[in-house]
Amino acid sequence: MKFTRLAPVLLAVALAAAGCSLDTTDAAPAGTVKVVIGYQSKTINTVTAGTLLRAQGYLEQRLQRITDGGGAKYQVEWQDYDTGAPITAQMVAEKIDIGSMGDYPLLINGSRTQANERARTELVSITGYNPKGALNMVVVPKDSPARSLTDLAGQKISASVGSAGHGTLVQALTHAGIDPVKGVEVLNQQPQVGATALESHQVSALSQFVAWPGLLVQQDKAALLYDGAELNVPTFHGVVARRAYAAEHPEVLQAFLAAQLDATAFLNEKPFEAADLVAKGSGLPPEVVYLYNGPGGTSFDTTLKPELIAAFKGDVTYLKSIGDFADLDIDAFVEDGPLRQAYTETGRGGYDSEVASLVNPSKVTGTDPICAVPVQDPALAGEIWIEGADKPQPAANPGCLLRGVQAAQAQGKKIRAVYLPDAELGTRWFADKAIWLREEARYLPFTTQAAADRYRAAHPAAAPVTYARAVAEVRG
Repeated sequence: MKFTRLAPVLLAVALAAAGCSLDTTDAAPAGTVKVVIGYQSKTINTVTAGTLLRAQGYLEQRLQRITDGGGAKYQVEWQDYDTGAPITAQMVAEKIDIGSMGDYPLLINGSRTQANERARTELVSITGYNPKGALNMVVVPKDSPARSLTDLAGQKISASVGSAGHGTLVQALTHAGIDPVKGVEVLNQQPQVGATALESHQVSALSQFVAWPGLLVQQDKAALLYDGAELNVPTFHGVVARRAYAAEHPEVLQAFLAAQLDATAFLNEKPFEAADLVAKGSGLPPEVVYLYNGPGGTSFDTTLKPELIAAFKGDVTYLKSIGDFADLDIDAFVEDGPLRQAYTETGRGGYDSEVASLVNPSKVTGTDPICAVPVQDPALAGEIWIEGADKPQPAANPGCLLRGVQAAQAQGKKIRAVYLPDAELGTRWFADKAIWLREEARYLPFTTQAAADRYRAAHPAAAPVTYARAVAEVRG
């Protein structure tokens, strides 16, 4: 794998390479406490600590309550970045106080900031996670002959070195028997640059974090080759805070975590409305946002679960593979005290029960109007988003979903998107972009060709069928 190692100076100049938008750089007025928040508007598994949180004004509202109660005045500055690396660079420089990013960038953040007590950070909450690792994926051009990851041996792959997508790529290549150092050539590129490189066939594949794989597939610019859920290792995004800032202004961190709980509750209770807000704040198509932020997508849960921390510890070796990073003591880096306090102070309680649960707080519910049955199994349930409808229509299983699409088409209705989980890994995906198999009267969707091939190897009677054909021929 050929890429530039992330020397300390590279992180310092990552700002120029990554691109960012700063709302303001003005100093706070005298007597006003300033808090600078680094987030990634297009990394939509951080929305409860970024795009959605900002759109709803939850943090500002909670800080205003402190002011109204006779406390200090506060000024919130939001800084939007494309990846986690420039957020870390700014935290090292003590210019960002609270930031959110993916698991691998969090490793780098903890390693890079620990040398300076003023910059030293702690992991204080999770934004979203997937228990199997489906937040990162590898896509290829639509006309690519590749059917599995092994077909990329010797090829050029675009990835943002140090990102969650790159971390998954390293693990996936290793599992596929491809030397992650010599077996491929990785071009260290920002997501937008990599997307252009893929579309122009300058690279054979792109490995990135959400929402890039879904966006490129939804735009018909790519096909999904590898679903990170194949690794069956949890991936997550989380929030880090500078310890020195948190010590000086503990009420700000508490307000932030309480506001994140507000945003998380709103997203899980009203995912469709939340997706619209995130789409407007990020510039991403709402259909793509809802793929990940909708029910059955990312698990939005703030708690620092043992399973996530265990996977995090397993990722530490990744640091050594990309550069000269200081060892990171994960147990010392993770601090759940402030979040537990936020649970108590907001009257939510239940932290211990929530930290022990891996059940997605958001799932498809309601009654399937086509099959006239209640939605019961999250592993089968999908949704049909019909233009003009107040909310997506629930589908109890793939067969009911196909019948629902068939009925909508017969009535001349425009369908904006159709979602359902992969039959093998459970990853929520676009139904019209899935690889479909028909086994007797059953229809089975898969995120990748490799997954469908695995199923056919064990079930020879299963036959390939296109999505359009499945919609046309499905019967009740």
